[in-house]
Amino acid sequence: MKSSITLDKYAPVGQIDERIYGSFIEHLGRAVYTGIYQPGHPSADENGFRQDVIDLINQLNVPIIRYPGGNFVSGFNWEDSIGPKDARPRRLDLAWQTIETNQFGLHEFMQWLDKVHAAPMMAVNLGTRGIDAARNLIEYTNFPKGSYYSDLRRQNGAEAPFNIKTWCLGNEMDGPWQIGHKDAVAYGKLADETAHAMRTVDDTIETVACGSSALTMPTFGSWESTVLDIAYDRVDYLSLHRYYGNQDNDTPNFLAQSLDLDDFISGVVAICDAIKARKHSKKTINLSLDEWNVWYHSNDHDAQDAKWQEHPHKLEDIYNFEDALLVGSMLITMLRHADRLKMACLAQLVNVIAPIMTDENGGAWAQSIFYPFMQVSTLGKGTVLTPIVKSGTYGTKEFAAVPYVDSVAVLNDAGDTVTVFAVNKSLDTPQEFTIAAGDFQFDQVTLSSQFAGYGLKETNEDGHMRLADNTSHYLADDGVHVTLAPASWNVFQIKVQ
Repeated sequence: MKSSITLDKYAPVGQIDERIYGSFIEHLGRAVYTGIYQPGHPSADENGFRQDVIDLINQLNVPIIRYPGGNFVSGFNWEDSIGPKDARPRRLDLAWQTIETNQFGLHEFMQWLDKVHAAPMMAVNLGTRGIDAARNLIEYTNFPKGSYYSDLRRQNGAEAPFNIKTWCLGNEMDGPWQIGHKDAVAYGKLADETAHAMRTVDDTIETVACGSSALTMPTFGSWESTVLDIAYDRVDYLSLHRYYGNQDNDTPNFLAQSLDLDDFISGVVAICDAIKARKHSKKTINLSLDEWNVWYHSNDHDAQDAKWQEHPHKLEDIYNFEDALLVGSMLITMLRHADRLKMACLAQLVNVIAPIMTDENGGAWAQSIFYPFMQVSTLGKGTVLTPIVKSGTYGTKEFAAVPYVDSVAVLNDAGDTVTVFAVNKSLDTPQEFTIAAGDFQFDQVTLSSQFAGYGLKETNEDGHMRLADNTSHYLADDGVHVTLAPASWNVFQIKVQ
């Protein structure tokens, strides 16, 4: 089969906000305890942070990390997580029905962020709490000194303010599973007033309002419209959450789910713009896909968990090769919406539906999904070019026409390198793929890599998976020609004039 992508430097989608490569740490399962924080572990530093995990995270180049939830935040008292550790209370976490020890809290999170070179995306509790707790928290984190909460921060060891600039106004408040679940009117009013109070303390912050937690929610569309109608002037982003699974073992349909993500993003953009037009506003609401991933492998195990444990093994999906292919296609889809999708968080970062796993008594290792994420977060910087992709298609039970090849191109800020990402979704047929130069003049292929040759259900628990060179490429007058292996993730970099 033949396919192609044609480059047009005069048709940009938009500049990439590198926060699109963010991730997420929730007080859930072993994400924190025995994940990023394990005092006494051979790799732990003086703060109890696992250095083996830090080293892997730094390979991912994650620029922003959402915290502390997730469902957890809707029952969280932030004051429990500060001050002397021996005075911090043990609490019931009703969201995940576990015991939270609060031995890792706000100050520890900020110290750990320095190690992984990331900024915080902090969520406030709009489930059991609200405006008062949120205004006190931002006073604690962002006000310099001379007030009760800013001086309490200084008393607890942080003289300088944390200056947290990105704030999530609750989590999945449309979901009936959420503690403090609200209808759209109640949530819209609370988000609006909370953002107002927080901006009164620090008018440089950005706020993220909760959108629908899934495209399949019965209130999708009406939720977004109502919340934005109320809070449009005081919020900057609207959130989306989306997870996919292959419960039916239908790989062609599973790999097509990136089309669903594309529909979800496009639909929310349309809703935001409709509210903008109705309000005659000059302000544009952008999107934050602050939870996304594959999630289904651990469901049966999690249903059998005993309640009220400390950091149990929970949501520990072991990802296979086909999961990595879908994650790659989801990243391509996100880049195609770079004009409006400005933040995203792979959920989550360590142990809990994560690219990185740890052994409490051993080391840390990278899952299959680690590799496409690492390449896009490292190489996908600059301006996304409008993708002109030609490919054959296939049909599934949910999608009538799925392109075999998913691809997008990014021009770096210097204007001298194009990076092309591509997934071949055909399970048995290679693609003769052409990167057509269009308005560019190609000089040299500097990278031609593939993640291929593994069984669809193969995992990386033994650490054998590797990125490999794709030596099939050659440069011709009309562009770069290369063979994409069946079921493969591919990256190419080309020097251009």
